Order: sequence, then structure tokens, then C-alpha cells
Amino acid sequence: MLKLEDLTELETYLRSGELEKDFQDGCENDRNSLLELLEKLMDLGELADEAATRIIYRGIDPALMRAAGNKEA
Repeated sequence: MLKLEDLTELETYLRSGELEKDFQDGCENDRNSLLELLEKLMDLGELADEAATRIIYRGIDPALMRAAGNKEA
């Protein structure tokens, strides 16, 4: 299981500007890898949002969620 420290390390890497530096200094293969990493992170962000929604709203009547504007319920 991932630990919070793993995500914090990734967050630090993204916030520090190191990713941009690695992209600028990298060869084409490295640049493609970084873009794939970012794309995967964005996909995972969506999955995390969906999982959090399911966990938080577990047991709530789906009709109430639809009434609140959540069309996925």
C-alpha cells in the first residue's frame, strides 16, 4: 500500500520545479516518460475523486445525490 510519504515526495518533486527541469534537460525518451507520468497522475486524480465520493457518500440514498447534482449516482 502507498504511504503518505510517497505522495508527499511526489508532491515535493512537482512543486519544486524539478519536473520541469528534468523535462527541459531530458532527452526525447525522458520527456515522453514525464508526459506519460503526468497523464497517469491526472487519471489517478479522477479515480481518487471517484473513490472518495463513494466512500464519503456510502449509504446515502442515490436519489438524494442526484438531487444534489451528482449525475453519476
